[in-house]
Amino acid sequence: MKTFKQIVDEARIDVKELFPWDVEERRSKNNEVLILDIREECEFSAYHIQHSMLVPRGILETACEDEYEDAVAELIDARDREIIVICRSGNRSILAAQTMQWMGYKNVASMKTGLRGWNDFELPLYDVSHEVLDPDDVEQMLAAGFCSTMMHPDRRTIMDD
Repeated sequence: MKTFKQIVDEARIDVKELFPWDVEERRSKNNEVLILDIREECEFSAYHIQHSMLVPRGILETACEDEYEDAVAELIDARDREIIVICRSGNRSILAAQTMQWMGYKNVASMKTGLRGWNDFELPLYDVSHEVLDPDDVEQMLAAGFCSTMMHPDRRTIMDD
C-alpha cells in the first residue's frame, strides 16, 4: 500500500515543476502558455489566476479526448503547447501533469507550491467577478480548507490537496 504522499513523490520524479515566479515570468513572455487549473469549481470560483482554464481533476482524462462529452477542444488541441497545471498546494497538479504526459502531452509542468505559493509571492488572484483579491483574504480561504464556504459547518473538514 502507498500513501498519497508516496504517490506524489514518485510522480515528482517524472514531472517538471516550476515555482510561481517562474510561471508568471513564462506567462509574461508567452501569452500562449496554458494555465490549467484542476481544482474543483467551488475552489476556482473563490480564487484563481486570471485567464486560467478550469478542468477539474475528476474529468481531466475525458476532457483530453474527443470521444467524451467532457471533451475540451482547446485542451485536446494543446498537446504540443506549453501547459502549466495548478492546484491549491502543488500535489494534485503533479498527478494531473503526469497523467497528461502519459496521454501524449509533450510540454506539461506542475506549479510547485500551487496557489498557496502564488499567493505567498503576492501574485494576483481573482474572484468569480474578476476582481483582484487581497492576499490576506486568500490566505484565510486557504486556511479554511477545501470549499469550506460551500460546506455545512458540521461536515467541514480541512484537506490539503
